[in-house]
Amino acid sequence: MQNLTCWVVTDGKAGMENQCIGLAEAVGLPPIVKRVTLRSPWRQLSPFFRLGPRHSTAPGSDALEPPWPDLLITSGRAGVTPALGVRRASRGKTFAVHIQDPQIPPRLLDLVVVPQHDKLRGPNVITTRGALHMVTPAKLADAAARMGPAYGHLPHPRIAVLIGGTNKLFRMTPVIMGDVAEKLANLAKCHGAGLLVTPSRRTGADNEAILRARMADVPSVVWDGQGENPYFAFLALADVIVVTSDSVSMVSEACSTGKPVYIIELDGGSPKFQTFHQALKDAGIIRTFTGELDHWTYRPLDDTAMVGAEIRRRIEARTGQRIEPPQPAG
Repeated sequence: MQNLTCWVVTDGKAGMENQCIGLAEAVGLPPIVKRVTLRSPWRQLSPFFRLGPRHSTAPGSDALEPPWPDLLITSGRAGVTPALGVRRASRGKTFAVHIQDPQIPPRLLDLVVVPQHDKLRGPNVITTRGALHMVTPAKLADAAARMGPAYGHLPHPRIAVLIGGTNKLFRMTPVIMGDVAEKLANLAKCHGAGLLVTPSRRTGADNEAILRARMADVPSVVWDGQGENPYFAFLALADVIVVTSDSVSMVSEACSTGKPVYIIELDGGSPKFQTFHQALKDAGIIRTFTGELDHWTYRPLDDTAMVGAEIRRRIEARTGQRIEPPQPAG
């Protein structure tokens, strides 16, 4: 029996590509990742006006040519053309899944995955409470086993602090950063907490300097961007997670752990983000970070596994072949 194959096709943006890869892994099909750029003027036009997958991609793009995959996962605006083109060229072999609203009728694809705070609905539309991602219990257990000893000197409770920053909708200001840094330092002093802190490129040099200065005299580790990214290890080793509000992905990943999650409110936002955050607050999953430390439980947010299981079921019914599901953490 022939092995089933999976492609992930994106424009290379890490956030969307990671969602696609995480979903492919949740299905149980290791993906071949292909990155494409659409030619001009095709990238400015509606997908209905574009040619096949080989004609609409620019030089330097990965080849989209037979043999066609059994499963294709795409995301974002740039992924719509490959999804339509490959699905059509494969003559029904390829099961095409698109993450986010494709801005075309969902019936033109096999499955569309959107967050609940989007309004798109349909018989082949699956909604999720958060973003899809690559975090799994098995990966967290592996990261903790490999990297945990390096942070063994930090006391409990350990607080993972995931700092994003300014983007199109949110602003991280020095005032906000200073306030957050002071509250975190107080938690270390008053509760004996150890801090596992990871800023990002969007945090900004001035804000990061404020954060590092305040963390210098409390039990903490602030990742400097060198060596292996400890993000998974921080999630695994933490007793509590504090995360900025600017990233649906980071919030979703934090909530997949089942640990208490506090949200740092940044300036700005949008109705979609407000709906997303409020739904998680109403479900008892997240709380606003005020400098207090509490403990609560909830069922981990596991949308990626849920969507992966549904795709696996549909492909198995379509092909008559069984797909081995991902192995749980041992």
